[in-house]
Amino acid sequence: MNSVNVPAEANAGRERMDSQEGVVLMLAASEEVEQLCTSLQQFNRPFTANANESELRIVARSPEGALLGGILADVALGWLEVHVLWVEPGQRSTGLGSTLLEACESQARELGAHSARLDTFDWQAEGFYARHGYTAFARLGDYPLGHERVFMSKRLIGQ
Repeated sequence: MNSVNVPAEANAGRERMDSQEGVVLMLAASEEVEQLCTSLQQFNRPFTANANESELRIVARSPEGALLGGILADVALGWLEVHVLWVEPGQRSTGLGSTLLEACESQARELGAHSARLDTFDWQAEGFYARHGYTAFARLGDYPLGHERVFMSKRLIGQ
């Protein structure tokens, strides 16, 4: 492995980790995280062309302005990826979650998404997503111990 020379000032105040000879491992600084992501995107570009990524951020508020719920997702490479869908406990079973999910899927289709993916836990909303046409394609057991993390997908076009 090649030796990596890192200026001493770049290491100031950062925790060093066990290292291989000639390499120093440490927790990444924010600018290094950005550089790593940019490097990976450049590597991927020949395979993804210049695919755009679009953020979808939708919230629901009461007439008084209280936050009732929302959905956070991205569209990239033809896929909608749902990261967060939250509905306040007092608003559950009112159809608000369905409204948020359907609005997000509709916007994703307009942005060119053909499919959607998300993950949930066995104690969260697997049944909710199944009622909306999502099917489980993978499960990780003991995530956390005694539970499963469930990965689900759905075709958004050609249904």
